[in-house]
Amino acid sequence: MAPMTRDHGLQAERSARPVALVTGVGRTRGIGAAVALRLAAAGWDIAFTHWTPYDARMPWGAEPGAAAAVADGLAGHGAAHLALEADFADPAVPDRVVERVAAEMGPPTALVLCHCESVATSLLDTGVESFDRHFAVNARASWLLVRAFARAFEGPRGAGRIVALTSDHTAGNLPYGASKGALDRIVLAAARELAHLGVSANAVNPGPVDTGWMTPEVREETAGYTPLGRLGTPQDTADLVEFLCSPRGGWINGRLLSSDGGISAPS
Repeated sequence: MAPMTRDHGLQAERSARPVALVTGVGRTRGIGAAVALRLAAAGWDIAFTHWTPYDARMPWGAEPGAAAAVADGLAGHGAAHLALEADFADPAVPDRVVERVAAEMGPPTALVLCHCESVATSLLDTGVESFDRHFAVNARASWLLVRAFARAFEGPRGAGRIVALTSDHTAGNLPYGASKGALDRIVLAAARELAHLGVSANAVNPGPVDTGWMTPEVREETAGYTPLGRLGTPQDTADLVEFLCSPRGGWINGRLLSSDGGISAPS
């Protein structure tokens, strides 16, 4: 399969709305889809990426028609939109994605990183191939996307936004947690190194959000750990991301933010 393909049914047109590039919008239940729709409702045009082979090999499976369904939702908010199927394990793809978005919609003003490789294995059980894939997708591709975004950025000073979804998973989830730790440092570097562009960069840890991966037992147990007594929803995360991308969130920069209902609060 080609590393990146465009959904030709979703023709994007230039408009006066700012452009946000949201990665990892492979399923309608996912955080990426909620973020894309929330930003569209707030006045952004949306380019989004998805990678069906990843979902297909995960327990939840691929969702046929998900990209079209998300696109319909974006159109309902008046947003121009562009869907790109992108394999971020390929180091050439991040630059291609940003170039296509800039050419067809205009340079993005916001970059929201929701994509990931996530296969739960322990320190003793993780294989080298899986470890390398996690770092390629979660860390290397994120760095390359941030770099391409910065090079293409043409927005007014203070308007640019980078938001990445992170995690504090460690034990029992080594390659995912370690690669997300690397992502955190990339985001913190961007907060300093892109200051000349007036671009802010933050990472958001959404805590436990059931997007289809939890068993009923895990769902009940995890909700019991959370002070507010429920799991997070994709909309909870999307609301924070939209705030960070708005003018109201412009003074927040270089932060690792927990938006987890208090599950990480000291007891």
